[in-house]
Amino acid sequence: MNTTNIKPILILFFLFSIVSCKDSSDNIAEPEKSEITVVDYYGQLSINGTLLVDKNNNPVALRGMSLFWSQWGGKYYNKECIKWLRNDWKCTIVRASMGIEAGGYLTNAETEFNKITEVIEACIDLGIYVIVDWHDHNAQNHLAEAKDFFSKISNLYGNKPNIIYEIFNEPLNVSWSNVIKPYAEEIITTIRENDKKNIIVVGTSTWSQDVDAAAKDPLAGDNIAYSLHFYTGTHNQSLRNKAITAINKGLALFVTEFGISEADGNGKIDMNETNLWRSFLEQYNLSWCNWSIMDKDETSAALNSGSSATGNWAENELKESGKILRDYIRTQNNDIFDILDEMNN
Repeated sequence: MNTTNIKPILILFFLFSIVSCKDSSDNIAEPEKSEITVVDYYGQLSINGTLLVDKNNNPVALRGMSLFWSQWGGKYYNKECIKWLRNDWKCTIVRASMGIEAGGYLTNAETEFNKITEVIEACIDLGIYVIVDWHDHNAQNHLAEAKDFFSKISNLYGNKPNIIYEIFNEPLNVSWSNVIKPYAEEIITTIRENDKKNIIVVGTSTWSQDVDAAAKDPLAGDNIAYSLHFYTGTHNQSLRNKAITAINKGLALFVTEFGISEADGNGKIDMNETNLWRSFLEQYNLSWCNWSIMDKDETSAALNSGSSATGNWAENELKESGKILRDYIRTQNNDIFDILDEMNN
């Protein structure tokens, strides 16, 4: 064997290897930049006095849409719909309203639980907040089931800052101190075994209107807010006065549900009262979800019958309520999404 040619061959091979490695490394795609989301920006929420605040203790107002009762509006409980609500409607929060009675969780626990967790996981992945709503008018009669549900949810997701628990949607004409408060104390204890930080919202009597009664006998503990529900075609200054009384007494209010119809979900849209309520929400920096993402034939539903279950709604698929609320949310949340766009570009 002629050894005189080995050395030049080895040198050429070495140089070729260096060039090949360089070319290969140049072709490796850079990892995708991680998107900064609403939840990244605001972080862990808490209650400071009467205000909802972010990780830096700055006041926050979350604005978004409520899904309809899960047993009837479950087709909208999917990631594609939630993504459209974030990207097109500019929602920073979505409310997942798990029906309890009338064919809901009490009789179809696994089915309804899975609908809720699909929405929760979509919101976590998309970086917005989610209200996990025990959508019940008689929750005091379903204490064991509620404790079991919130134990599971807080165990699964209590370490995520996206989660807000709504433990009693709309109590009826029952006592705050003797019925609702004892129920709430048990559910709060159950949640806090797994989740020490996330916000817990408690319904108040008379369909979550008597926040002034709760203010006279508030719950102990941190990061607790109280539901205020209203429908602008029915409720007016007298309910705003109740809310002002509660705020002045130190309660943090969260409007987990409101509509721009009458209280039964139908009837007229009173734009004068709607605008008065809108000013009220902004004046007190209140977070809210509008009722509802549904294609039901009623005034409060955002969508026309047969609208896509996965978003991508054209303007002609939106009812009057949907058009008004989409514009309202986009206007009010424009600043935060502009900030995120700038940070992500």
